[in-house]
Amino acid sequence: MAVAKPRRNKWWQLKQDPVLLITLIIISISLFVFIVYPLLRVFFLSIRPRGIFTFDIYRGIFSQWWLRQSLYNSLLLGSLTATFSTIIGFIFAYALNRTNMPLQGFFRQMVQLPLISPPFMFTLSVILLLGRNGLITKGLLGITNFSIYGLNGLVLVQTISMFPIAFMTLNGVMQGINPDLEEGALDLGANRFAVFRSITLPLSVPGLASSWLLVFVTSLADFANPMVLGGTFDVLSVQAYLQFTGMFNAPRGTALAMLLLIPAMIAFLFQRYLVSRKSYVTVTGKPSSPRILEVSPWTRWSLFGVCSLVCLVILAFYGTVIMGAFVKTWGVDFTFTLEHWRYAWDVGLNSIKSTVFLALIATPITGILGMVIAYILVRKEFPGKKFLGLVSMLAFAVPGTVVGIGYILAFNEPPLLLTGTATILVLCFVFREVPVGIESGVASLIQIDRSIEEASTNLGASTGYTFSRITLPLIRPAFLAGLFFAFTRSMTAVSAIIFLVSARWHHLTVLVLSQTEIMRLGAASVLSLILIIIVLGAFAIMRLVVGDTTNRQLSTRGRN
Repeated sequence: MAVAKPRRNKWWQLKQDPVLLITLIIISISLFVFIVYPLLRVFFLSIRPRGIFTFDIYRGIFSQWWLRQSLYNSLLLGSLTATFSTIIGFIFAYALNRTNMPLQGFFRQMVQLPLISPPFMFTLSVILLLGRNGLITKGLLGITNFSIYGLNGLVLVQTISMFPIAFMTLNGVMQGINPDLEEGALDLGANRFAVFRSITLPLSVPGLASSWLLVFVTSLADFANPMVLGGTFDVLSVQAYLQFTGMFNAPRGTALAMLLLIPAMIAFLFQRYLVSRKSYVTVTGKPSSPRILEVSPWTRWSLFGVCSLVCLVILAFYGTVIMGAFVKTWGVDFTFTLEHWRYAWDVGLNSIKSTVFLALIATPITGILGMVIAYILVRKEFPGKKFLGLVSMLAFAVPGTVVGIGYILAFNEPPLLLTGTATILVLCFVFREVPVGIESGVASLIQIDRSIEEASTNLGASTGYTFSRITLPLIRPAFLAGLFFAFTRSMTAVSAIIFLVSARWHHLTVLVLSQTEIMRLGAASVLSLILIIIVLGAFAIMRLVVGDTTNRQLSTRGRN
């Protein structure tokens, strides 16, 4: 008679894997110190404004209709931006990975541009093109009563600037879907639309949900675009920033910002629930060959038209930055000049060096940490797993101003006296941007059959060896996407680090913002262009070091 094996709980499994136990301890302590603790300091400031416990700040917020309206506006803007960005990101990912559409290399480069410029400079470009005195609205069309300010302008700006976030996640997911499944359905007589609807789209659900979540949270936390382009359309992030910097009401500012955690966490839980309902495994270790599925000419050229239109908009927006770097006074005197370059080099050289150094330190740490957390969340069972996933998203869910204030409050006294150092900037970059790597890694790992890693473990390999030699190569597209995003955000961050920079460690985007505030738009354009060149150069180097994602890594996945 067979004897039932005793049920092994999560604690027992954790004790049997010392590498996992040590990793969890280090990650948990790091997340608490550098995410939870600063946010707790901010929260306590909102409920103890004068050292006395009270909820008067929150009651005051909900009693005023304009603040309630700001909350509604934030949710509306975030939902619209996330929806449009995810749709556009999926169109690009599908077109570049499932069709033989022309100019794919060009489109892959273009889709990265919106991520590598300070957001306020992008908004400035939109105003210069589509504002009341814009080159397009007034100069070409002769329209003088058109207003780009408000919800419509914000949806346009945020969608164009944030859809690359969705694309970078969905690109890795599309590369992970085995084309044998789609070709098998075609061979059985299914038409192309039926294959897309019943196979490709359902298998993309983890990436779609992750993309929507990331863009939604990014939109909620953005204050630079609404600050410049919002007009009368107030959002909570702007109100929180104004309370901090304009009215010097830090308790109310923190309370407004903390309210943004609620919709962000609801979105996060819904995404996790949606993904956990079904299996999305497509990578099983069986050999497959890299190939493009045949699509109809109508589909191929329709996708080409949509991608071309989006890229045309991007080129028009970013063309203003390039033009602004070489003209004397934008909108007044378009005489060619190099004076802005000489001035920008004189005032910005130290900031450029500091920014690149900080980004180079933060990027690999962020990428590796994101993949490690994604791996243990998807592949391992341990107590507090769901809580760990929630905590890892907190820094990304709140406005950067709150993160910056939290770091000032938390690390301005011993034993962690970090204010004014490079360390506090690197830590801010790492723990604020690591959720992107986590989401990309989770979306890719869900598609990989556990039996591949289990075979390695059964043969005696440790958890660390299995992760570094088996799992990480399989999720290389997601890892590369995490590195790209971490570097670009480290180079273009504004809201959090504006409170953390010092005379020794300055940042290029803060310098661009200061030049914009004093209306040196030419110098700001030059500095933005320099930033774009640096990031594009770093992208090329990272592809050489980590590997190109265009081959879908199927040769690695096909090994038994």
